[in-house]
Amino acid sequence: MMILVVGCSHRTAPVALRERLAFGQDRLASALEDLTNRSGCEAVILSTCNRIELYLARDEEQEELDSGAISQYLSECHRVAVSEFADSLYIFRQADAIKHLFRVVASLDSMVVGEGQIAGQVKRAYEIAQDRGTAGPALHALFQRALAVAKKVRTETGIAKGHVSVSSTAVDYVRQVFDHFHDKIILVIGAGKMGELTLRHLKELTPRKILVTNRNPQKAIELANGCGGQMATWERLDEHIAQADIVLSTTGAAEPIVSLERYEKIRRRRLGSPLVILDIAVPRDFDPRIHDGDTTYLFNIDDLHRVRDQTLHERQRHVAPAEAIVAQEQQRFIKEWKRRRHGPVIARLTQDFEAKRHAIVQQLLSRLDGRLTEEDREQVEGAFRLLQNQFLHGPITALTDEPHDNASHTLLEALRKLFRLHE
Repeated sequence: MMILVVGCSHRTAPVALRERLAFGQDRLASALEDLTNRSGCEAVILSTCNRIELYLARDEEQEELDSGAISQYLSECHRVAVSEFADSLYIFRQADAIKHLFRVVASLDSMVVGEGQIAGQVKRAYEIAQDRGTAGPALHALFQRALAVAKKVRTETGIAKGHVSVSSTAVDYVRQVFDHFHDKIILVIGAGKMGELTLRHLKELTPRKILVTNRNPQKAIELANGCGGQMATWERLDEHIAQADIVLSTTGAAEPIVSLERYEKIRRRRLGSPLVILDIAVPRDFDPRIHDGDTTYLFNIDDLHRVRDQTLHERQRHVAPAEAIVAQEQQRFIKEWKRRRHGPVIARLTQDFEAKRHAIVQQLLSRLDGRLTEEDREQVEGAFRLLQNQFLHGPITALTDEPHDNASHTLLEALRKLFRLHE
């Protein structure tokens, strides 16, 4: 198998360059076909906001795949001079290419280690190549194994545990207070972008009601319509807070909209029922002294960032075990592919030895006919079979363990010549 990866990522290229080299969904199918026709290879294109990578492979080990031609293809496809992106490209071949894909799909090369989105993106890229007929035997085997590696890493390590976005971390806080949500009311104050993302996660909890209030009634109506909620008037904010179970606040106010004194009046109306306030506004919307850890739980943006950072730190402990799985699976894939690739030669070699052993044993047994018991005959045949296996073990093992580089066919050709397997 000949494998080549040419690409750039958030580690090597700024977003401005990645945008210029990205493949939109409307162009991806034609780009795959063009790339395959020009290179004569199987091809998969992975294009995300953080990386653009071209995977090319041949089942047969022929001449080295030309990375320069692939760079030129990128240049012509996107009308960007090679000189503008050459320094940002990385090139991986053979074993290094296999390891790179396994690391990518296992999210070890991601901006946020352990994020789960990349596995789905790789799967989608592979499926598009399947649909267009540009993924053949080599890339089918490679990408199917890569997706299995990603699953193994996520299952056997803790690299994907915990949420690392502010919005998902906020929901984790809510789950610590409430164990069910079908009877809960969520109040959204403001209509900021971060609030919309967090609300999307909160909505998945399937609460009884979502209320949306904003100084601008039209914005409140728009957000309420988008989340299946109800518009609530700004003038009755205290009343809405008093009846809510979860408050998500994300206004652009210059100072707190709910002071401690104002909330104390609201607290008395709540009669001790618990309230979770997610104050992700900057500056903060709620006076931090409101939090009592008993019936009122107030979390601000710094709290959420702190938990996210702790989660990322915790994930780092699982990087080494994940890397070990990748290295193990890389070697396993290479050996399995070599067995498949070298299978006909190994079978021919074994058949030749088997035929010669059988002929010699039969000749010997015929000369000793009548002088050996059945047990003796079995001992003789077993000894010659053991000798054959010991002779074959060395060359077969060497063939399987040979480094997966550009000269990987050298030993294969030597075996063919030594044992006259061409004949």
